[in-house]
Amino acid sequence: MQEERRLAVLRAIVEDYVATEEPVGSKALVERHGLGVSPATVRNDMAALEDEGYIAQPHTSAGRVPTDKGYRLFVDRLTTVKPMSAAERRAIATILDGAIDLDDVVQRSVRLLAQLTRQVAVVQYPTLSRSTVRHIELIGIAPTRLLVVLILSTGRVEQRVVETPVEVADAGLADLRALVNRAAVGEIIADAASALRGLVPGEGADPTTAAVVDVLVEAMSDHRSDERVAVGGAANLARFGDHFDSAVRPLLEALEEHVVLLKLLGEATTGDMLTVRIGHEGPYQELASTSVVATGYGPGDEAFARLGIVGPTRMDYPGSMAAVRAVARYVSRILDEA
Repeated sequence: MQEERRLAVLRAIVEDYVATEEPVGSKALVERHGLGVSPATVRNDMAALEDEGYIAQPHTSAGRVPTDKGYRLFVDRLTTVKPMSAAERRAIATILDGAIDLDDVVQRSVRLLAQLTRQVAVVQYPTLSRSTVRHIELIGIAPTRLLVVLILSTGRVEQRVVETPVEVADAGLADLRALVNRAAVGEIIADAASALRGLVPGEGADPTTAAVVDVLVEAMSDHRSDERVAVGGAANLARFGDHFDSAVRPLLEALEEHVVLLKLLGEATTGDMLTVRIGHEGPYQELASTSVVATGYGPGDEAFARLGIVGPTRMDYPGSMAAVRAVARYVSRILDEA
């Protein structure tokens, strides 16, 4: 009973501090929360929580604020991630359903996450090397010119124009389309490229097939997106001006370094498991006043990339966790249906 009551006091301190941005005193806790105990009991519980390192007193005679350890206990003891409201779900659907391609999905997702959480949102572009070939389309746009379209499991679409040495008839185009799809569809990028190269064994290879294979292999070896991230909501950091030097300045500097942001988000995992790293738990000591809520996204049970939010440790963890999970699930569904 005593442990549960102290957990309730800690939860109330976290919620009040996030909402008011002011250290929380025992009187305020008794007035705002139905804790069912006397102010003296609350003060004793706060003293015990302070002794155990879950809350701290920033100034003499001030209230208490949560520590990284306190936020961690608060997050770990959340029984469930709170569901998004109907209005929030409609907003997610309205914004993401209109996306026209993968770049649009990423850009819309990062803006949406920043709006929902009022934090800095980061979305990693799907990693090319982990994707598989979903389909290859060949379209004749002139007697000796083809449009080659490569569609990957991540939702990424690559288009190339190929000049062929001879005119390609409809029947020949259909045969070539079937040939490259048999070789590549369902294979991861590296294996697909190897299989396509096997279609042109060198001297005597059909020149049109060789031209199409060359552009497909070139498109598959394009790693521009492997370390690309989209960032949105940096203006939200203006809300934390009182902690500029400790929390905001280092984070603003980190936003310029995509490698740093990728390491903050962590490795992509299967499913939709949420990762919450609080303060000193992160990989960079200079960002010890920063927390990250992230998860993987991708079609089916595959996580090709990560998305999440980054901000000062004083954040709405339940709301941020719900938004990150909801957006990741919706983006995964879009990629699955693409």
